[in-house]
Amino acid sequence: MRQLPLWKPLLILGIALTSLFYALPSLLGGVDEEWPSWLPNQVILRGLDLQGGLYLLLHVETDKAVEQTAENLVDEVLGVLREKRLRHLGVKRAGISAVEMRLSKGSDPEEVRKVLRDEFPDLLLEDMAEGAGIRLAITPDKQKEIKGFAVEQSIQTIRSRIDQFGVSEPTIQKQGQERILIQLPGLQDPARAKALIGRTARLEFKMVDEKGDLATALDGRVPPGDVVLYGDQQARDGSTYQQPYLLKKRTVLTGAYLSDARVNFSAQYNEPQVLVSFNRQGARKFAQITANHVNERMAIVLDGRVYSAPVIQERIDGGRASITGRFTTDDAHDLAIVLRAGALPAPVKILEERTVGPTLGRDSVEQGLASILIGGALVLVFMALYYRGFGLLANIAVLLNILILMAALTFLQATLTLPGIAGAVLLLGMAVDANVLIFERIREELHLGKTPLAAIDHGYSKAFSTIMDANITTLITAVVLYQFGTGPVRGFAVTLSIGLVASMFTAIFVTRVVLALAMRNRPFAKLSI
Repeated sequence: MRQLPLWKPLLILGIALTSLFYALPSLLGGVDEEWPSWLPNQVILRGLDLQGGLYLLLHVETDKAVEQTAENLVDEVLGVLREKRLRHLGVKRAGISAVEMRLSKGSDPEEVRKVLRDEFPDLLLEDMAEGAGIRLAITPDKQKEIKGFAVEQSIQTIRSRIDQFGVSEPTIQKQGQERILIQLPGLQDPARAKALIGRTARLEFKMVDEKGDLATALDGRVPPGDVVLYGDQQARDGSTYQQPYLLKKRTVLTGAYLSDARVNFSAQYNEPQVLVSFNRQGARKFAQITANHVNERMAIVLDGRVYSAPVIQERIDGGRASITGRFTTDDAHDLAIVLRAGALPAPVKILEERTVGPTLGRDSVEQGLASILIGGALVLVFMALYYRGFGLLANIAVLLNILILMAALTFLQATLTLPGIAGAVLLLGMAVDANVLIFERIREELHLGKTPLAAIDHGYSKAFSTIMDANITTLITAVVLYQFGTGPVRGFAVTLSIGLVASMFTAIFVTRVVLALAMRNRPFAKLSI
């Protein structure tokens, strides 16, 4: 013990200074603009329960994803029949997972079956009643795959939207088969965030049916292949009314070809609009569509609402289009975000919503800090009175333990939650408990008549295995909690794991090195323990 390598005290000093370096902004309660740029300026992130925010439990309507797949299948089947020059009386979706094709008198059923079987080998082919046609159904395994993909894709899309919205440390994870759990701490505008998350953002370009009779369609006699959709229009008196549009049902271009979406301001009225850019394939298709439909109107449809239906004046090259409407700047910004992030593969429905107010979070922080201060003070006083000099040494280790924990949380940008504060309080007790084990072993050795140096060596050696066993088993529990827990439970696991490692370092290594420094070249006849 008298031979202490220099690197040990230097290591402790380095860790202590580095911890203070990173924990200082949190200890000061944040930094202002005059804070030196070369110093860390990050503070400990607080969880939903400490700073307020939004909790959402979403249900992904995966049946709609299957239905959309079947709807897309209609176009694919029509394309194949057109390419192979096969005659038919029409193709339409049947239910949510099948497509029915009616055969004409001159068509060859066997040839049609062969073509469809070759083109769609993963679909079920069935003959309709009395040989009227062929039914193509999506298999149950395929439906399960589509539903699973819809949930995973929804999580990715929502995560992308929230990241662009600027929320730090969001929690977005799958819960069960069709649910998504979202926690957004520190959110200032929950209503805007909900609108952003829940928006399907399916962008479609459809041609207006100029020859169709809109009045007849509004009476319920919609021409085959057409659909009536509505959009907001402003009247002369400033009021808004619903403008109906008779559109071709077929979508000529979708938002799947978008490469970017940005907020722009119109040169004429200085109003916000969203400028969208297509990728190379989309730009080529857009140019072709506009070239084929000059002097016709093309409607820009978002989530079933018509935003505008401008007349195509000429072929549009360059792959750019603008979406105009009665936007505020925030509306245009949010629309650009959802278009950049892509459409949700299926609509989502909010099953549970909780808004945690910042007042409740502030009260939780104050009560948590009060519990740490009161509990910590009592422990420090007890250790100083009961173990005297060694108690003061243990107190130094506990304070260093807290400093390391704060620095690690700041450096890793881990989120501190209310259970995390409980974990910090628990760690105070565990850190002291390790020292108590060591000190009691030293006392036993002293009672057996060992010298102070021998008692300290034997005390640390005998207590080491017990401390390691207890901390490692707790660390395993913390890892399991982090792996399978959610939200605050994960925060507790993170705090506990970091604190355990710090506790073992301070209780076993730091106290022993400090003791060695104190006893170096000094004869001790009696220990203050």
